[in-house]
Amino acid sequence: MKHAFTTLYLEDALWLFRYYKEQAEGAMAQTTDEQLYAALDAEMNSIAVLVKHLAGNMRSRWTDFLTADGEKPDRNRDGEFLEPPPGRAALMKLWEEGWGRVFAALEPLTEADLGRTVFIRGEPYSAMQAIQRQVAHYACHCGQIVLLAKHFQSDRWRSLSIPRRREA
Repeated sequence: MKHAFTTLYLEDALWLFRYYKEQAEGAMAQTTDEQLYAALDAEMNSIAVLVKHLAGNMRSRWTDFLTADGEKPDRNRDGEFLEPPPGRAALMKLWEEGWGRVFAALEPLTEADLGRTVFIRGEPYSAMQAIQRQVAHYACHCGQIVLLAKHFQSDRWRSLSIPRRREA
């Protein structure tokens, strides 16, 4: 995905969200169904758990983004780290629903909306700060998804960007 030059924050934020989504999807496409649910150790999250957590966060943060606290009272954050939906299809449905909320909330915004005050856990943020917070959060977890997929694929990994040079 080629990045276009822009001076508009919202365009850049949307581009970054799409980029991280694409990276994680490229990584997940290279894993087996079993690998989606495998954790490297008892303290690690599987790709499936990361997807469930991201989707839960996305539902909470982006539903009524400008008008309701980003931490919804019905969110069960701890539950996001337990028992992801079984099967790739159910997992990817959850993934798409989460990202759908991100884009549905951001695409109609204008640059004038960026200075509006939004709340996360009762703390005020400018809309721009709240967006930036989520860009960083999702980049971290999408990076974890890529790392896990790359680990599982080892020498079968197909680079998602510029592959390392290989000597013949």
